[in-house]
Amino acid sequence: MTTSYAEALAAIQARGRFGIRLGLGRTRALLRALDHPEAGLRGALVGGTNGKGSVLALAGSVLRAAGYRVGETPKPHLVTYRERLQVDGHPIDPASFADLVAEVLPLADRVARRLGPPTEFELLTAMVLAWFARQGVQVALVEVGLGGRLDATHAWDGGVAAITNVALDHTDRLGPTIAAIAREKAAIIERGDRAVTGATGDALAIVRRRARRLDVPLSVVEPAPLMGWDRDSIVVELPRLGPTQVGLRGRHQAANVAVADALLDALEAAGTAVAPPEARRRGYREARWPGRLELIERDGVEVLLDGAHNPAGAEALATALDDLRPYLAGGSGRRPPALTVMTALLSDKDAGGVVAGLLGAGALEGARIVCTTLPEPRALPGDDLAMRWRDLAARTGRVVSVSVSATPGEALDTALRAAEGPILVTGSLHLVGAVRARLVEDPELADPDDT
Repeated sequence: MTTSYAEALAAIQARGRFGIRLGLGRTRALLRALDHPEAGLRGALVGGTNGKGSVLALAGSVLRAAGYRVGETPKPHLVTYRERLQVDGHPIDPASFADLVAEVLPLADRVARRLGPPTEFELLTAMVLAWFARQGVQVALVEVGLGGRLDATHAWDGGVAAITNVALDHTDRLGPTIAAIAREKAAIIERGDRAVTGATGDALAIVRRRARRLDVPLSVVEPAPLMGWDRDSIVVELPRLGPTQVGLRGRHQAANVAVADALLDALEAAGTAVAPPEARRRGYREARWPGRLELIERDGVEVLLDGAHNPAGAEALATALDDLRPYLAGGSGRRPPALTVMTALLSDKDAGGVVAGLLGAGALEGARIVCTTLPEPRALPGDDLAMRWRDLAARTGRVVSVSVSATPGEALDTALRAAEGPILVTGSLHLVGAVRARLVEDPELADPDDT
């Protein structure tokens, strides 16, 4: 029976009712039923609290510039679910996605009889690895979903393990301390691997112990020296490359490009791929990562999209905002026009920490904050988020005005009408995706209307 894209999408999303259930048994069983597509795939499994997607974007751009066929798993998606299965920078087509779902769902029913029903992410992981194998991917770059030790992606080992950094996030599942979270993330390092990390402090000590116990070569990297930035990129100093332009905004990308560069070295040492200097320069320069400090324009208004959803991400965004403000509309004048901030969060996020991090930006002085509620079961009500903004702004002495719009669509209309200067959309990638879908036309991301 032929399955339409809409039916396939509904079927895999329906698995979300099984929630998040950490463990590798169901994913391994699915892969076994698919005749182990992961067995021939080489590449890197990338974990960490922040920066995973940026590392994938940077390393993937370089490997494509070097002529490799590259599979990537950015998450979450922004506009279409198909973004989660990418080969050479392009999402899987709707028909192939539907065929994969139709193939995997009966296998999931068989697995469920013995191990319980596979979750949405477990099915997706099996689909990704099968698709990569069938597409002849030469290098797979796979982003860990949650933690590492029991995450579905850990059913695969591509020979290189990278851990960007460790901060407090998902403490309900990974543990209440940096050390506890680091142990979960360090577990993706397996015997026979090569490992890379940008972790520091207690987290680094735990990653080192894991690598030493398994006799795994470990590269520990610090952020690349930052030489400067402009409206669209930063310039860093990299080993063997010297001054290097990076096409991602924000000084925090100096840490991510250092991890990406070491990851490429590890892939070479593992015999998986060689990225010569010119491919690295070109790849870093041309790297793009939608929804992460992405700057677009709508009717003459600059809109900056960034899905900072935890305190560390919010702090990095605040710093980047101050660095970028002189290059944005009116920013070079003595009295730059006030920013408009459109924001929403899920209820399981540290809303207070995110708001406090954002309020560290001097560029937010006088800003108009428009809070809204995501159309998600776990959404934090916009009124609750607005209360946190008002409370923390009063405590810190930051002058902002705060309002609430019932829906993201209304919030965007309000922001576009009221904007005197740039608009920042932040707090949740769900929100960023909804706004990007409305403001950016990309035929490749348009799903078929086959309902």
